[in-house]
Amino acid sequence: MTNREIRSWLMDMDGVLVREEQAIPGAERFISRLRELGLRFLVLTNNSIYTRRDLAARLRTSGVDVPEEAIWTSALATARFLEDQRPGGAAFAIGEAGLTTALHAAGYTLTDRDPDYVVLGETRTYSFERITRAIRLIADGARFIATNPDPTGPTLDGPLPATGSVAALISRATGVEPYYVGKPNPLMMRSALNAIDAHSETSAMIGDRMDTDVVSGLEAGMETILVLTGVTTREQAERYPYRASRVVASVADLVDELDQRTGTAPAPSA
Repeated sequence: MTNREIRSWLMDMDGVLVREEQAIPGAERFISRLRELGLRFLVLTNNSIYTRRDLAARLRTSGVDVPEEAIWTSALATARFLEDQRPGGAAFAIGEAGLTTALHAAGYTLTDRDPDYVVLGETRTYSFERITRAIRLIADGARFIATNPDPTGPTLDGPLPATGSVAALISRATGVEPYYVGKPNPLMMRSALNAIDAHSETSAMIGDRMDTDVVSGLEAGMETILVLTGVTTREQAERYPYRASRVVASVADLVDELDQRTGTAPAPSA
């Protein structure tokens, strides 16, 4: 345990709370304890397909009860970024409900005629026609934004191409690189902190990946905790030029720490 007082917790979803649509042991207890103690927290995901409500339902089915307002996606971070950059703008969006709902809520108009931005998110059905339209709009001067750089996404049947791969196709055709909003951009962390009115110096980021979760938390000035229930082993973590503040087996190891930090740990038996 560090001496740093942690009042707010950000955490990745896949590999931290769930894996292959099953709750990781201890995840539900950790979330329940955060809620009981009234601590602010957000579950983060680079996945831009689903809305908050969709993701809350999927987590509940997996055995982890997270309120929808405690979920923050790369689509929401992208919409917040565009709202700040160019309020009331227009975008041509490639994506699903998670992205289009977030853009509409941010006051954006979705159009394929002279948009301010082409916004690329994740979808299970990338359309060649819409990718072609995106290429032509960018060639005509639209700014290119992508929700996240992940080249592949996990499924039970194996990896499938994700936003980063399609962005590479569009970049190759246009010569224009996108601005990625999601992890590892620390902008994703800062937008999440702002969403719950939290401060980086009293916040922690829990993740299972060094190259997205840990580095973005580190660059945002937070304590970083690597869990070993996802894709990264302790040996792999040692190869990176930066380190997590701590490495723990799983979020289950953090439950007692929550109690100790808040002074609610059970008294030792006589």
